[in-house]
Formats: sequence, structure tokens, C-alpha cells
Amino acid sequence: MPKRALVIIPTFNEQGNVARIIDAVLSQDASLDVLIVDDASPDGTGEIADSVAASNPRVNALHRSGKLGLGTAYIAGFRWALERDYAFVFEMDADFSHNPDRLQKFLETIQTADLVLGSRYQNGHVNVVNWPMSRLFLSYAANIYARGVTGLPVFDATGGFKCFRRKVLETIDLNAVHSNGYAFQIEMTFRAWKAGFRIVEIPIVFVDRTSGESKMSKRIVREAIWMVWRLRWAAFTRKV
Repeated sequence: MPKRALVIIPTFNEQGNVARIIDAVLSQDASLDVLIVDDASPDGTGEIADSVAASNPRVNALHRSGKLGLGTAYIAGFRWALERDYAFVFEMDADFSHNPDRLQKFLETIQTADLVLGSRYQNGHVNVVNWPMSRLFLSYAANIYARGVTGLPVFDATGGFKCFRRKVLETIDLNAVHSNGYAFQIEMTFRAWKAGFRIVEIPIVFVDRTSGESKMSKRIVREAIWMVWRLRWAAFTRKV
């Protein structure tokens, strides 16, 4: 039997995307299942996910009580996956900024890696479409900053298109993961690296969303600025 993989897709007000992204993911490979983690979207996203799941056993929906944040959504999804027989677990956005066509390349690469990162910035190339220069500069600078503070040997530590081998999630203490915004991506990769797992980056093209609204905020940026120093201190004191 082929090893099963779960694609976790957090949602909040993604009614225009959720059914389309599910179909696009499932069409890539028969080994893929989808878990929608919906934060009580007032636009009916969760109800759409339920409707799709009712007619397709490869689709599941997990409902939360409110808008609780990206990091906790993924942690909930990780726990759900670990309770079931999934060999690989993906993180992926609902808005098509992460191209489902790359899922096959992730599946190929994870066969000889422990964590695969979809990289927007690799070997001097910037593969981002439709972002304003201010947003691009913020993202690129954030990655330079994160590498400089933590020592992470990756080009794109803040990206959210990635695939974990099951043993990585079993090894990381999910109760100790405190980040809840985009800093969550840095923290999970940092913890995997410090645990000695093999991390491989593959290039992706990130296309800004065409439907819905961005979840970026000043609070998320502030969290990332301070969190990398907490990670560095935790590593220094051997608490990570």
C-alpha cells in the first residue's frame, strides 16, 4: 500500500477557495487526503468543507471555536494526523498562493528527507508574483534576520508550504511550540533542525492571493521579531 499523506489547510473566510483547493489537491496524487481546519469562518467556509467531506472520504473538516491563529490551527492538524496512519503531513494555504502542482515534487523529495520546505528565495532567485515591493522587502528581510539570529541553514524560513515526515512531528514537543503567527513557520523548522532532521528546500513560485484577504498584521510581524531571539536563547540553554 502507498504511504498516505495529509494536506492540512487552515481556513478563515475562504468560501471562494476552499472547494477549489480541495479538488486541486486531491487531483495531484491518490495518496493525498485533505484536512480543513476552519476557525468558525462567518462566510460559511466550514459548511462548504463539511459538504465536500460528506461525499468524499479523502476530505475531513476540523472546526474550532473562533479565529485562534495559524500556529494553533496547524498544531491541531498535526495532532489529528498523528492519531491516524499518515506517513507525511503537509502545510498549505487555501488561497492558491501555494500551487498544488508542486505537491508531487514534495512527495518525491520527502522520500529521502525529513522536512521539505517550499522556498521562494533560493540561490539568489526571488520567486514571488504580485506582491508590492514593501511586502516583498519585509519578507526577504525577515528571512535574512531569522537566519542571522538563529543560524537556520535555509533560504526561506518563513514560508508555509512544507511537508513533514511523521517522525519529525512525533519528536517535536508540540506543547512547547508557542508561536502562533508566521513565526510559527520559523519555530517548527528551527526545532526540526535542532533535533537533527534532514531539511531540503525545493523552489516554488509564490503567487499572491486573488480572492479573500491577507492575514498579515503588525502583531504577526512583532511576534516574529522577538520569537527568533527566544529560540536562540532556548537553543543556548538546551531547552529546544
